[in-house]
Amino acid sequence: MAEPKQERAVKTREAILHAAAEVFDECGYSGASISKIMNRAGVTQGGMYFHFKSKRALAQAVMSSQQQFVRFPKGEDCLQRLIDLTFHLAHELQNNVLVRASIRLAVEQGEFGMQDDTVYQEWADQIHSYLRGARERGELLPEVDEGEFAQVLVGAYSGTQLYSQISTGRVDLPERVAALWHYLLPGITPPHVRSRLRIVPWEEGRAA
Repeated sequence: MAEPKQERAVKTREAILHAAAEVFDECGYSGASISKIMNRAGVTQGGMYFHFKSKRALAQAVMSSQQQFVRFPKGEDCLQRLIDLTFHLAHELQNNVLVRASIRLAVEQGEFGMQDDTVYQEWADQIHSYLRGARERGELLPEVDEGEFAQVLVGAYSGTQLYSQISTGRVDLPERVAALWHYLLPGITPPHVRSRLRIVPWEEGRAA
């Protein structure tokens, strides 16, 4: 039986998006080309331009889909879930080309005429929700502003992963994330809460 046209179109779009992520991750925006992406995806020019009209449109699609590429840790909103998320993101950056490409493009977006902080604000909103849950559970110090700390963490994490990428190709990213939390937690949570938090990679922590 022939595959329905709509299903083929969805699969083709996904193949193009994944191929584009691979090429953007390897070459950056400037080094990528539509022809490289077409060859990687195994699609015709017509198939490419049916879904994406330009390289810029492809880059925007990869960048804006960042949170769709991540499987979030389950559980109630709290500090442990937030810590687990940061370690899981470290794992995804090491192993998931879609996440790596989307973050690289967010950093390089000036090269294709964009200055859009939407993807950073989406992460700040996600973190803010975890921090509101932490507040309800009594895990935060009274003076902590959840919204402000969410913005601080997005900036600190972005710098940490970028430094790790330049230094070791992100091999040491989990260790750098652990160090980040060891320094940040005393400023936002009381000692009795810190003593029960697991500052370990998500899969290890989930199995504990």
